Amino acid sequence: MINILMIEDDLELAEILSEYLTQYDMKVDIADEPYIGLSKLNLKKYDLIILDLSLPGMDGLEVCKEIRKKHTSPIIISSARHDINDKVEALEIGADDYLPKPYDPKELKARIISHLRRFEQIQISASEHSNKTLEYDEFKHAIFYKGKELVLTNAEFDILSYLIKKEGGVVSREELIYNCSSINEESSNKSIDVIISRIRQKISDDSKTPTHIHAIRGIGYKLTQ
Repeated sequence: MINILMIEDDLELAEILSEYLTQYDMKVDIADEPYIGLSKLNLKKYDLIILDLSLPGMDGLEVCKEIRKKHTSPIIISSARHDINDKVEALEIGADDYLPKPYDPKELKARIISHLRRFEQIQISASEHSNKTLEYDEFKHAIFYKGKELVLTNAEFDILSYLIKKEGGVVSREELIYNCSSINEESSNKSIDVIISRIRQKISDDSKTPTHIHAIRGIGYKLTQ
């Protein structure tokens, strides 16, 4: 059962949408005032929130901000306000989608399913990611070992990030030279081995009994976690 909170002061519309979504194993709780909606969120976990913008007592954009302070569930804005500034602000402050009224309930259902699927994939990915000892954060351009950022030279960073991306696969020394921009293409296999040795020291990886970076004789290296 998918639990949805709909903060909507048009009770007739809310009831119509609720009845329609029930057909698809979705249970909708309705709050016709923003403060009631926020109270419900503190009492129950919801998989998704449908939020109107024109509400009594508090503007929907403010409600969205309040929700995002504590909750990560997807938020779909459902509003008759067609001002592009409202849409932009809603997305900037944490809404995941903006569905202008009027709309077909089928479209709402499709967007709900799409956001729930994406949210589930993000949670699974985050869970798997958090269990890894070595983490490459492309956005921050950083590599973390057991949650602590590593201090690496450009060559060390390029090689380790490439090995993390290719985790579980065997990577030849030639492949590392070719794909790591900070390494001169004329570098020898020996120079790669030296850099790997320095990386191992920084992640406490013993070359004789490696945990992460394994030497594959005659070929190159493989990273495991």
